[in-house]
Amino acid sequence: MILVFRLLSHLPLAWLHRLGGVAGWLSWLFSPTYRRNMRENLRLALGSGERRAWKAAVANAGRQSLELPKIWLRPLDEVAARVVRVSGWELAEAAMRAGKGVLYLTAHLGCFEITAQYLSTRAPITVLYRPPKQRWLQRVIETGRARAQLHIAPTDLSGVRALFRALKRGEAVGMLPDQAPKHGEGRWLDFFGRPAYTMTLAARLSQSGAAVLMIWAERLPGGAGYHVRLQAPSPPIEGSLEERARRINQEIERLILQCPEQYLWGYNRYKRPRGAGAPPERD
Repeated sequence: MILVFRLLSHLPLAWLHRLGGVAGWLSWLFSPTYRRNMRENLRLALGSGERRAWKAAVANAGRQSLELPKIWLRPLDEVAARVVRVSGWELAEAAMRAGKGVLYLTAHLGCFEITAQYLSTRAPITVLYRPPKQRWLQRVIETGRARAQLHIAPTDLSGVRALFRALKRGEAVGMLPDQAPKHGEGRWLDFFGRPAYTMTLAARLSQSGAAVLMIWAERLPGGAGYHVRLQAPSPPIEGSLEERARRINQEIERLILQCPEQYLWGYNRYKRPRGAGAPPERD
């Protein structure tokens, strides 16, 4: 599999996106569970707009998978050059000038893997990741994410400490708060109107005094590259831990609705972690 990844990394991005579109449809056709999750999640978030977005979402899910070899295994300068446009960079510059740490929050939207790669060309950043079960994939991730100024922190106590230390040094931290956490690491909070077990770590990090910025990378058509977009939460992330976690969910929703065709709707965001209590019932 590592050899396959290396071979794919040499293909033009436009080819990978075409192949990825085919792979996305194959996953859709041969996985009833995937189909069900995607359609249910799209319908919940978009209502009648689901009919306009689902076909593009199927293809983009495959593109996200097939672009990974190029993002992980090519030299960093080549990867960063795929970012052809950046909007909102002045927000990051203002936070860095103030000497604050920066907490970058993104979703499983667009090419989320390239955001940390690009940010690491500007300043040191530590990103949270969940180690995969496959050993070969772990090796690929360590190779692709461990760049000169890009540090990875596993989802355990040592990783959490690394995130807080990075913010204390005035550096950047990146994470995807729309991941379903383990039991004891989240709370049931609304996500597109339905209770989802939501991580509280992002909310805890926001209490450190770091500047909180939302970021995502739009996948441009025809393999033309990516448009990295930054924006400040509005209103700011404030209040109790639960209020902050709820606000982060709302900001993630706002990101997704900017380009729902590029969100990974097939991800089982509403799963109940083993050992967690049942989600609250609706009146």
